[in-house]
Amino acid sequence: MKIKCLWLLIGCALLTIQGESQSAVQPPNVILIYSDDQGWADLHSFGSADLYTPVLDSLGASGVRFTQFYAASPICSPSRASLLTGRYPQRAGLPEMASSLKGVQGMPGSQYTLGELFQDAGYKTAHIGKWHIGYTPETMPNAQGFDESFGFMGGCIDNYSHFFYWNGPNRHDLWRNGKEIHEDGAYFPDLMVREAGAFMEKNRNNPFFIYFAINIPHYPLQGEKKWLDYYKKKGLASPRDQYAAFVSTMDEKIGMLLSRLKALGLADNTIVIFQPDQGFSEEERTFGGGGSAGMLRGSKFSLFEGGTRVPAIISWPGQIRPNQVRDQFAANIDWFPTLAEYCNIPFHNHGIDGRSLAGIIRDKEQPTMHPSFFWKQGGTKDNPQWAVRQGDWKLLHNPAQARKEELDADGFFLANIKTDPGEQVNLSKQQPAIVKALKTLYDQWVAEANQQ
Repeated sequence: MKIKCLWLLIGCALLTIQGESQSAVQPPNVILIYSDDQGWADLHSFGSADLYTPVLDSLGASGVRFTQFYAASPICSPSRASLLTGRYPQRAGLPEMASSLKGVQGMPGSQYTLGELFQDAGYKTAHIGKWHIGYTPETMPNAQGFDESFGFMGGCIDNYSHFFYWNGPNRHDLWRNGKEIHEDGAYFPDLMVREAGAFMEKNRNNPFFIYFAINIPHYPLQGEKKWLDYYKKKGLASPRDQYAAFVSTMDEKIGMLLSRLKALGLADNTIVIFQPDQGFSEEERTFGGGGSAGMLRGSKFSLFEGGTRVPAIISWPGQIRPNQVRDQFAANIDWFPTLAEYCNIPFHNHGIDGRSLAGIIRDKEQPTMHPSFFWKQGGTKDNPQWAVRQGDWKLLHNPAQARKEELDADGFFLANIKTDPGEQVNLSKQQPAIVKALKTLYDQWVAEANQQ
């Protein structure tokens, strides 16, 4: 029996205890938008001077923007697993990248997901877009809490042919509820908006949860022509122009999604969250860059700030005050308990690493819910890449994209994020006591996490 069955029994008991007074209140809908390979500074409202993103800027102005928000991993699959479970990737069972090959498992089916949380609470649930955390029947969306699923199971697709082509042979990757479908030539972001609109209309009288995992601005950079022309006129150099066109395309598609929500009369009772899965890519297929982390160092694959810090927004009209900014440390694993609290869904929180952000969202003076936080991803078995942050101090070991001469003899890089957010100065030799204390914290965490 899956763990979710036990959680359902516990949740039903707690709901009974709460009494009938809440049952008359319509629970809020939730749309969780997860973009793909987007830099921390790649929204106009997060510091970009050259990007046109009016929809997401407006969404941020309608609620709370987080300036120190993080993914629990600098790569796609573990980030998504941690989002959906509220757990560190190591405890979610997917610390590294999932395969894009059909028939290969990813995150264990026994993990309890946001989809299952909402499904067990009576919500209608949908996955739309990218999955990339399992490619077997028991690890695909319909077995992980989603009533409906539309999208691709691997790491990326061409947005018109819907073929994955990173490694040969080329293979088609478009699915509806576990069955392969074909919509040759149709632009995938438009298909996502179509599917989400149909799902919302179908379930307008039921509370619903949509995991809208849009595959932008992940390569291939295929922004629409109107936006390519727009940035050409602005004189942006390559690859920034192509990346920018894709980001503005995404912004417009999200606008279409939110317009549909409003037209259905559902906007006032819907929580909308936006964040990327991790930092921007500098891979060959994105022409070596295009994204920006602003003052931050690093990108996708690295545990420097630019690899894990992302722009994040939450909006809920009438419930979350507009035009708010929060500087507290927070992370993608926090959405699980935050949404459970907002939607009045009790759950058994054993093994959940996330903490509800409701208090911080309500009161800007509340301290972070994470006195310390940990990352481990990449490197080798004998020389892994990991990081731990406690307060303003952050200790990195074997960080990707660091120069060898920057690290001390043990492969450490110590930064004070408050005074040196760009992580330019290694203080490990000047602060050996802090290095030792943070290393001890990490050792304790990794020993505990690996037992889960």
